[in-house]
Amino acid sequence: MAVRYKLEADLDIKAPAEKYYQFMKTTVYHFPNISDKIQQVDVHQGAWDTHGSIHVWTYSIGDKKNQTFKERVEHDDRNLAVIMTGLEGHVFNEFKSYKGTFKAIPKTDGTCTVKHIIEYEKLGEDSPDAHKYLDFIVGMSKDAEAHLVKN
Repeated sequence: MAVRYKLEADLDIKAPAEKYYQFMKTTVYHFPNISDKIQQVDVHQGAWDTHGSIHVWTYSIGDKKNQTFKERVEHDDRNLAVIMTGLEGHVFNEFKSYKGTFKAIPKTDGTCTVKHIIEYEKLGEDSPDAHKYLDFIVGMSKDAEAHLVKN
């Protein structure tokens, strides 16, 4: 029986929840301009803001350059969440399945907390955990925050 794992991390950012969510939903193509970790993001199928669209990312993680990740994107407008389910890419050298979620939780002061969730299944018992990927997506939110507070 496969064992599924789940990692979570919260990050308080200085942008409103709706603004962060809309950025992650509709304009992730800005990431190569605002993050040194992301080299390219393309729409493979659908449109940027289409529920179920397919995106392909080229990124660097640690000392590994030009990694790719093909994902199906789902939007949960009610909960301000973007869910990215992995379909292909380098992440599958380590995991059987991979899903990342970015959820913006509004705070009373007009800012938000971003909940990052990674759900994955290891290839084997001795496969690594996904902590480096959790750190990576938290870093993406920090880069998004820096961009959003300027604009």
